[in-house]
Amino acid sequence: MDPTIALLRDLVAIDSVNPSLVAGGAGEGAMAQAIADALKAGGLAVELADVLPGRPNVVGVLEGRAPGSSLMFCGHTDTVGVAGMKAPFDPIVKDGRLYGRGAQDMKSGVAAMIGAALQMARAGGPRAGRLIVAAVIDEEHLSAGAEALVTKWRADAAVVTEPTEMSIAVGHKGFAWIRIDTRGRAAHGSRPREGRDAILRMGRVLGALERLDGALQARSPHPLLGTGSLHASLITGGRELSSYPDACTLQMERRTLPGESPQQVSDEVEGILRALRREDAELEASAALMFSRSPYELPSDHDLPRRLKRAAASCGFSPAITGMTFWTDAAVLGEAGTPSVLFGPSGAGLHSTEEFVVIDDVLKCRDTLVALARDYLT
Repeated sequence: MDPTIALLRDLVAIDSVNPSLVAGGAGEGAMAQAIADALKAGGLAVELADVLPGRPNVVGVLEGRAPGSSLMFCGHTDTVGVAGMKAPFDPIVKDGRLYGRGAQDMKSGVAAMIGAALQMARAGGPRAGRLIVAAVIDEEHLSAGAEALVTKWRADAAVVTEPTEMSIAVGHKGFAWIRIDTRGRAAHGSRPREGRDAILRMGRVLGALERLDGALQARSPHPLLGTGSLHASLITGGRELSSYPDACTLQMERRTLPGESPQQVSDEVEGILRALRREDAELEASAALMFSRSPYELPSDHDLPRRLKRAAASCGFSPAITGMTFWTDAAVLGEAGTPSVLFGPSGAGLHSTEEFVVIDDVLKCRDTLVALARDYLT
């Protein structure tokens, strides 16, 4: 078995479920140690540092033989939960695929970037500059790992090895989480004149949000990212069947495009509430921004995607230039001054009960990263 695929198999066998998402999740500690051991064995200088208790980032550095540019490969070590999976940490190789939790998202990309760094090390390292390999925690939740990484580590360019179906993604959407509360008046279910139903009032809000979503998706799309959108994620309300509910809470997500700000999202929702209050002066409703992440787009004239496409051509394929609908740590790196693209292997089943990656693509991804590093670090 190819060493990179053997490493991927070992990484998939490690439980690294994000404990911020799933109570009791194992976290990234064992995964980080395995990565650190692999990088150290290959001759890289390695830093292992806790970002959250027991949840370390790993950074490996391979110095060139002369001063020069810096290139970073970055990937995350956490996964989502495994509910409904029969054997999530039992990596199975079958029909050219490797199955297991994190196989595609994104232990395959992590294995590919480590494999590329180890190949560079065996060849004597870069001719110039430095190669940085960063494996970070918590991307599936709040990206605490990437936030910590950029306080110390920057590069002239970075490849985040998220699964992109072997295309080169130069941008992705952002998101904003909004909480909306409607208030009513508790009363016995048999006394409608005394009660005010907070859930029915939230229904009006939901109807208006559905109309806004339709309007967003009817707009002219971004050439790579499509349109903005929103969905109602979580809703709670009421106390028991025979009482009027005095409170209802909705948590929603709005996916954003370059040029759309969290303030714009908040204004959209506040506009809906103002309009509903004009229809019903007794409506009590409020909204608050809980959390947001910016969309990301690399400047169109940056040479990183061109160089990566040239590296791919040297490995026998021609990747498309595209954008991703999901959010990634590339936005954190980019905002901190490290221009970044996404590039990773094909597969299916991200966050589902059957996840796999195409093995040949993992190797092709690794070899492309090697070609890019040799071109960039000269």
